[in-house]
Amino acid sequence: MLDNLTQRLAKVVKTLRGQARLTEENIADMLREVRMALLEADVALPVVKDFIARVKEKAVGHEVIGSLTPGQALVGVVHRELTELMGGAKAELNLACQPPAIILMSGLQGAGKTTTTAKLGKWLKERQKKKVLAVSCDVYRPAAIEQLKTVSAQAGIDFFPAAPGQKPAEIAAAALDYARRHFHDVLFVDTAGRLAIDEAMMQEIRELHAQLKPIETLFVVDAMLGQDAVNTAKAFNEALPLTGVILTKLDGDARGGAALSVRHVTGKPLKFAGVGEKLAGIEEFHPERMASRILGMGDILGLVEEAQRGVDQEKAQDFVKKMKSGKGFDLNDFKDQIGQMRSMGGIGALLDKLPAQFGALAQQAGGQVEDKAVRRIEGIINSMTPAERAKPEIIKASRKRRIAAGAGVQVQEVNRLLNQFEQSQKMMKQFTKGGMAKMMRGMKGLMGGGMPGLPR
Repeated sequence: MLDNLTQRLAKVVKTLRGQARLTEENIADMLREVRMALLEADVALPVVKDFIARVKEKAVGHEVIGSLTPGQALVGVVHRELTELMGGAKAELNLACQPPAIILMSGLQGAGKTTTTAKLGKWLKERQKKKVLAVSCDVYRPAAIEQLKTVSAQAGIDFFPAAPGQKPAEIAAAALDYARRHFHDVLFVDTAGRLAIDEAMMQEIRELHAQLKPIETLFVVDAMLGQDAVNTAKAFNEALPLTGVILTKLDGDARGGAALSVRHVTGKPLKFAGVGEKLAGIEEFHPERMASRILGMGDILGLVEEAQRGVDQEKAQDFVKKMKSGKGFDLNDFKDQIGQMRSMGGIGALLDKLPAQFGALAQQAGGQVEDKAVRRIEGIINSMTPAERAKPEIIKASRKRRIAAGAGVQVQEVNRLLNQFEQSQKMMKQFTKGGMAKMMRGMKGLMGGGMPGLPR
């Protein structure tokens, strides 16, 4: 997200090297570059003007302290202002009320309300151990109720059925009564969206809000809307007492300006961001961390948190014991490592949180590892017998043909996987012998080796 802004700021920082302080003259070029980058990222013009004015006020005359260069000092100013623009501090979801805590989901059709409802329900169930119920009051869009039922089942949360012929108010009242009787902690109410804002839609959601009195009224907005996101946000903010915003599709080709505009326009905090199509693809919005990512500093804290959640601790401990005992690294272990990487969003998602200097590594990995390619690797390993996984050296020509046929791939892809595994095995042997430097050199070779079905 906002890669263009990141690149432009990096260029400006280079031009400021060697100067003793930040002055009105030497930041003029920087402000011009930042202004252009923000506008190209679809940030609303009033937001750009306000942001540039604040950066100029704070940056001009800013002393360069200690070992900081003017470029570093400038990045510090921009980082603080970006953080403030996006809300300053992380805003928690408020569930402090008599259960069930009602969360009303609002937004245009296509913004991702239904999927986000399931994602957030799954997040609350897994992170906060909440008992969650979801209901759809969208009686207009074909299969809207069925869609929520499907994604709720995938997310592992409860679903309250409704018929298209019912009125939204009746559905909401029945769902609330059910949630109370079955001791649910949270009730999500997914409302109807439209392709554009209209008064009938706004009146219906106002009535639902008055009836339910939700503790959270969340506005779901597609980050790819750009300037239109601002107009939509204004309309919903005027119609409803919003408590927070969820940005969806931040991982896509969006230029990301909505992230910087919506908070400024509504005055409401950005609480969550959708970062993938899978139901685990949602994360809390941390303004300071997002500002760091925009400025190419990465999000190391976020990366550590993902690792802690994504790694199966029991499997990790078993793996360490196995390595210490000298039993070696086989294809079952290799498959487990790939699976844990997938549970953390894949290599692309992890590299996105690394500082900009790791950009070359991201390019080597092919930008973002395709889920299809990772599934292909797992398919090849699944086509092997237990003996072949434990001792890959027994896999000769006839076995390779059988494995390739079973996985639906070419024999060359089986060879590529075995070559890559052999390199990984060598790295693990070096690691167990304490040769960290050797292992790092091996890793460099492995990255250049490619993966089956991935860019090399």
